[in-house]
Amino acid sequence: MVRDGLAFLIFFVSGFAALVYQVLWLRELGLLFGNTAEAAATVIAVFFAGIAAGGAYWGARVGRHRSPLRSFGILELCVAVTALLHFVLVHAYHAIYPLLYAVVGESAALTTLLKLILAFVVLFPPAFFMGGTLPAMGQHLIRSPARLGPTGSLLYAVNTLGGMSGAFAGAFVLPLTMDFDHVYLFAVGLDALVGLSALKLAARTRQAVPARPANTTYPDRPPTPSKAAVPLPDALVTVLAFASGAAALAVEVLWTRMFAQVLHNSVYTYSMVLILFLAALACGSLLASILARTRLAPAPIVAALLTATGVAVGASPWLFSTLTGGLNYVGGGDEGFGRYIAIVFAKAAVVVLPAGVLLGTVLPYLLRILQGRGTTAGATIGRLVAVNTVGGILGAVGAGFLLLAWLGLWAALVAIAVGYLALAGAVLLATPLAPRWTVAAPVTLAGLMLFLALQMLPDRIRHFRGETLVELREGSHATAAVVRRDGHKLIRVNNFYRLGGTGAMASERNQGRIPLMLHPNPRSVFFLGLGTGITAGAAMEFDLTRIDICEILPEVVYLARRHFNDAAQGLYDDPRTDIRVEDGRNCLAARPRQYDVIISDLFTPWKAGTGNLYTVEHYELARERLHPGGLFAQWLPMYQLDRADFDIIVRSMLEAFPRVVLWRGDMFASAPILAVVGYSDAHATIDPDALRGHGLALAGRDDLPADAVEAAALRFYVGNLSSSASLFADAPANRDDRPVIEYLSPQRHGGDRGSRFVGMPLARFYEALATQTPPARDPYLQALDDTQRGYVTAGLSYYRYVALQHEGHFEAAEVFLNDFLARTPFELPPAVNRRDAPASQWDFTTR
Repeated sequence: MVRDGLAFLIFFVSGFAALVYQVLWLRELGLLFGNTAEAAATVIAVFFAGIAAGGAYWGARVGRHRSPLRSFGILELCVAVTALLHFVLVHAYHAIYPLLYAVVGESAALTTLLKLILAFVVLFPPAFFMGGTLPAMGQHLIRSPARLGPTGSLLYAVNTLGGMSGAFAGAFVLPLTMDFDHVYLFAVGLDALVGLSALKLAARTRQAVPARPANTTYPDRPPTPSKAAVPLPDALVTVLAFASGAAALAVEVLWTRMFAQVLHNSVYTYSMVLILFLAALACGSLLASILARTRLAPAPIVAALLTATGVAVGASPWLFSTLTGGLNYVGGGDEGFGRYIAIVFAKAAVVVLPAGVLLGTVLPYLLRILQGRGTTAGATIGRLVAVNTVGGILGAVGAGFLLLAWLGLWAALVAIAVGYLALAGAVLLATPLAPRWTVAAPVTLAGLMLFLALQMLPDRIRHFRGETLVELREGSHATAAVVRRDGHKLIRVNNFYRLGGTGAMASERNQGRIPLMLHPNPRSVFFLGLGTGITAGAAMEFDLTRIDICEILPEVVYLARRHFNDAAQGLYDDPRTDIRVEDGRNCLAARPRQYDVIISDLFTPWKAGTGNLYTVEHYELARERLHPGGLFAQWLPMYQLDRADFDIIVRSMLEAFPRVVLWRGDMFASAPILAVVGYSDAHATIDPDALRGHGLALAGRDDLPADAVEAAALRFYVGNLSSSASLFADAPANRDDRPVIEYLSPQRHGGDRGSRFVGMPLARFYEALATQTPPARDPYLQALDDTQRGYVTAGLSYYRYVALQHEGHFEAAEVFLNDFLARTPFELPPAVNRRDAPASQWDFTTR
């Protein structure tokens, strides 16, 4: 029927809007709560709780409504109206959260309660109404008990396909065309359109669907089932609905972690896993609809589905390891974004689709079993969805916070697979006429899977040549490892993200020393990010009273304490140090303390969630947390940025700080780091006396010539970005509502490196900056004399020397080396060879 086709179309759009909401809610509340696993779990749990409650409540009532389609339309309009409360509540929370935080103190339980209350107020109402849409539409379309299984499964598939489309649009299309507020309003408009369309269609439908129990006799009711098709007990069906929800969401969580080991983990790659999972669920629902149309006995089919699902899920660790060559980085070349996405999609599809289709078949096929049990279609669907959703909440939370920590990724997947096989055995045992020997099949498979797991699970971490594993820790946030390489230790997160180590001690300490030396008398410092702690350990060398650190990954904090305390100069034993496992931005927002210096660590720009740490709003918050005369240092990994990324970040800093300057952290040609330093004072300048005093104190000796100390420090200065703002005028600012760097950077970098802003391109930028604002006219350097400004020029010449030599232009490099020597008041160390330029590793404070 045409009207039924329109109803399916309407329901498709409803699913589309629901997933757009979910993506936006996860992002917005992540900004408020922090991008932690706990925050994400809170959002998901509240959202699913609303779906479950709505399914049970409205499902029990829509069967008594004269027009279920009209009820569906009203529910959709209620979703649109309650979703608009998001704008009021979120802005109010931004304003009052610091005040509430001050009242409750730093009690983790109370702050978690505050977040839970906000999530409940924002998410539960629209989710509650969303939960009623499937029972209402099911009550409208299912007009015969024989159609509960086929039509109910098809309806579930259509809605899930809509959700898949919404997830795709929310990741790949909408954020690139409009800001998030407009994307949200677009979703609200879609819901309103769906609601009004449903009301109009209901008004045109003259024959209302009466409230009828599902066991009412209809002409197309199937024949009485044979004894071999005796239905399963209601209690077991409820258990299956609950368990399938728990297992499906647990598997999604674990697969997401699995893919995080080999991908660059941008918003696109995370979304691709979700899109494939939803596609698999939709295909599973279509398969369930086909199976429900047959006259095969339901119990054996359920048992077969559970068995096949268990085998597919259990095989996923080995399949994934084989496809990735033992956890190799996927798309590690410069193949471009489109090809990279295609490679990821193809590999992910091989792993996700077979098992996902099977696990997605179980729940909708249970509708076939519930046919003819004396309840309305809406009530049956609502109860089943509610039970399944509650299971999903517990499964997602349990997998993320318990199974990963207790069993590890691979063993957790095997455990869930064994659980599926156990359910298959339970179904066969509960089938009266099923031969008892059939139970042996899933039991045997479970035993075989456990045996294989104990004997030969794939490696949990990629073993790189020359590295030995010191300690591995799998937790709710990440898989982190300490490895030893060439006598040095370093931390890896999710296989390929290095958080530093003892092999680059000078460079890492410079990240702490440079910002602290720029302040005349630093007394308090905040580190946004910990890593190994070597950078924060540089604070031990200063006379500070407070050292606050926020690190989002508890696994990293645990490993850093155990293996890097000496390299961090006793940071973890110092009573001045306060380390909190929390999102750094959330730490700054919640605790209205002020600091002399705030230091933001190196963050991969294309990694999902880190774009929040490069926004104008974040930088404005950091400025508010500075004492008068304070400074904020944003370290940048130039080997992970291109020029466009760099310009966006600088433009964003210029929007927030009245004076912004640029410092180097080292002189590396291929993997340099830079500090974009923002001052709260528009007239901030370098204090040469403070710089000299800090340098002498850090060197631990007072017999160094003053000019040598000044030269050692000033050669790391690059230039004044505020005075050269025209260089960045064409770049967009990165904002919470329009995080361009998080969506554009992955596209420019393809699978891995892209066009990095290092070497000669970076050297040419330095020259352009020096041309725009020469050291002699730089207001930031106004307290320096000509000789001291010459040390700045010497540093620029030395980097040009290093960059040219790195590209093999040795004769041209000599010109800049000679200029550096002419401006430098001391000889190069004897170990320096002009061909390998080890001076690029010089410490900020020594010769």
